[in-house]
Amino acid sequence: MPTSITPELLLHAYALGVFPMAEGRDATEVQWVDPRLRGIFPLESFHISRSLAKTIRNGGHIITIDRNFDAVVRGCADRSETWINAEIFSLYRGLFDMGHAHSLEVWQGDRLVGGVYGVVLGAAFFGESMFSREKDGSKIALAWLMHRLRAGGFQLFDTQFLTPHLASLGAVEISRAGYHRRLEQALAAQAAFNPPGYQPLPSSVAASGAAPSGAGSSTGASSTSGKARSGTSQRKTQTS
Repeated sequence: MPTSITPELLLHAYALGVFPMAEGRDATEVQWVDPRLRGIFPLESFHISRSLAKTIRNGGHIITIDRNFDAVVRGCADRSETWINAEIFSLYRGLFDMGHAHSLEVWQGDRLVGGVYGVVLGAAFFGESMFSREKDGSKIALAWLMHRLRAGGFQLFDTQFLTPHLASLGAVEISRAGYHRRLEQALAAQAAFNPPGYQPLPSSVAASGAAPSGAGSSTGASSTSGKARSGTSQRKTQTS
């Protein structure tokens, strides 16, 4: 990756609607990607299954924000194929130090069992990756993240690509032009990743996943079959 790429340049790229990918953890170059079709989560259309809601309500996990950003990114990269190489790790750590990247951690006692991280600009959240070390660890992280984004006034949750896993949770696919329109609107607004006084209960997070009837049907979005496109399988926010 060229040394001229800085966290500031990376932020500018997000504002233009493009994001970076490396071919693998040992890659020395980065590609800039602006997909023809873009995955997003409509913020009111996240699906929480009954079993997941029960798990969240039971409150057996501790949820933290920005406690261990590095460990979350490393957890996301700990797979056979990854787009996160050393240079990209360093760039996102730079965004974290600037306050433009955040992590959400799911703990079982003192063990990190799931997490998600992403980039914040204006009222847009760009989901980068998530991971799980136990059943539903990443889904729990995503449910708590979605609740936080709603509370903070976010307008756009960018998943970059749509996968079957994300589609099952309510993500949809929109055109590049449609995405750029939404991005422009979100960048003109302000949101808070840490809203003042925000202390959600597990019961409120569990209850927030019922999607409105027909959600997304009037926005030009499509919940496609989620087949992975060539070159995109390394950049997923899905885990088992």
